Amino acid sequence: MASTETKPKADDLAGLEAGLDALDAVPTHRTPLREVLVKKALPPLLAVALVLLVWQILVSLKVTDETKLPALSAVWHSLSDMWLKGTLLEVIWTSVSRGLLGFLLALAIGTPLGLLVARVKFVRAAIGPILQGLQSLPSVAWVPPAVLWFGLNDAMMFTVILLGAVPSIANGLVSGIDQIPPLFLRAGRTLGATGLHGARHIVMPAALPGYIAGLKQGWAFSWRSLMAAEIIASSPDLGLGLGQLLENGRNNIDLPGVFLAIILILVVGIAIDLLIFSPLERHVLRNRGLLVKS
Repeated sequence: MASTETKPKADDLAGLEAGLDALDAVPTHRTPLREVLVKKALPPLLAVALVLLVWQILVSLKVTDETKLPALSAVWHSLSDMWLKGTLLEVIWTSVSRGLLGFLLALAIGTPLGLLVARVKFVRAAIGPILQGLQSLPSVAWVPPAVLWFGLNDAMMFTVILLGAVPSIANGLVSGIDQIPPLFLRAGRTLGATGLHGARHIVMPAALPGYIAGLKQGWAFSWRSLMAAEIIASSPDLGLGLGQLLENGRNNIDLPGVFLAIILILVVGIAIDLLIFSPLERHVLRNRGLLVKS
């Protein structure tokens, strides 16, 4: 009798374990490319098309004067003119190369700084409030002192980018480390993962979601800081970037050129996020079982 009761209990336990395993198992198959395009690319394209339609209606019905809102054809003419002259890609690359290099420098500085602030109490008490204050300071405020320190050159540009992006990256890492369960850290120390070894194998992987959020914000601050520097500081030695293109349009009272520069700045910022940071974020979430489909 006991053996017949034991067998059903064992079967029930096995079934329960199988059910729990099924709940823990997260599908890792990738969504077909067509479905990705429909779900992720189509909605923003429709939104852009709607904005352009409203824009054209306002111009066609003369709701606003063309000195305040240029026609789409005028903006397109400015774009095609730059393309035919061969200056469009050069202007974009001037700003993108500066922005990415400045961001990488900020990454190299902000990551160890964030680790230091998060793990050393004295450093956190001394530098933590300063990082928070620097993050809230408008990037444009650093342009005048940077010009006085370094003059009109790339060093000035990178200084403004670093002062805008480093606090965001460091604070993002600090926030990610603060959210690590203490059990993880104790387990790591028990296994001998201390110091740099623990930071590499325990702290950084556990803090990765918050760290990536800080990187995304750091890139946004890098791009904004660079545009502010390019708009205010102009020199033939600096070349023509998107910010200077925007300022030239204002100086020449070229409204289509101004709107073209704004659109290009927006497109580049969105493209960098979609091509680099969003896939990285989805990869991390998928590996942690927090994202079923890509």
